Amino acid sequence: MKMAEAGESIKPLFAGLTDISISEDIPVEGDISVPVGSQNADNDFSTLDEPVKDTILRDLRAVGQKFVHVMYPKKSSALLRDWDLWGPLLLCVTLALMLQGGSADSEDESRPQFAEVFVIIWFGSVIITLNSKLLGGTISFFQSLCVLGYCILPLTVAMIVCRIVLLGGVGPVSFAIRLIIVTASFSWSTFASTAFLADSQPANRKALVVYPVFLFYFVIGWMILTFSPSH
Repeated sequence: MKMAEAGESIKPLFAGLTDISISEDIPVEGDISVPVGSQNADNDFSTLDEPVKDTILRDLRAVGQKFVHVMYPKKSSALLRDWDLWGPLLLCVTLALMLQGGSADSEDESRPQFAEVFVIIWFGSVIITLNSKLLGGTISFFQSLCVLGYCILPLTVAMIVCRIVLLGGVGPVSFAIRLIIVTASFSWSTFASTAFLADSQPANRKALVVYPVFLFYFVIGWMILTFSPSH
């Protein structure tokens, strides 16, 4: 009897649980929609929908800014952070085209051709980059190619000036002027490249990195100095 009474006293506590239901008319409060502003935040940095003209102008401005960094070298990470290969490609093609029209002492094909100049520049840049990485450099492969390629700018300008000087004829005076121009451009290219690459190398191995850079720009400078127009 006591157990029956206890069961009857407990039953009302759970009897109504099976009858509980949520009415469909009860409104659900709160906002679960995705804010529109959060979708547009990422789209502000997207360049997929911008006109082709704006993309080209933006890239040209970036290349021009890197040219300024090379002509006024200082310890800045801008050239390394926003690297590209458009400027080096433009300088390499320009230099190769201007060196292609030279003549040698003989009538054979020993003068530099477009492909030879192109391969020398890019192969030399790759070798210097690999040497830098093997010596413990902290910059990436393409960052090093970017710096070495953009620092050809002074030598490319020297090539243009030398072509103008050669319009007045070939002689001792012309050679002396071209020697001064090429030497200054070679020194500027070497100084600019080392200004950007020096901090990325171990302190006790900087000389091992600078020496191949010196040879690289020396070879290019020698090709510019020994250039003579074809007749």
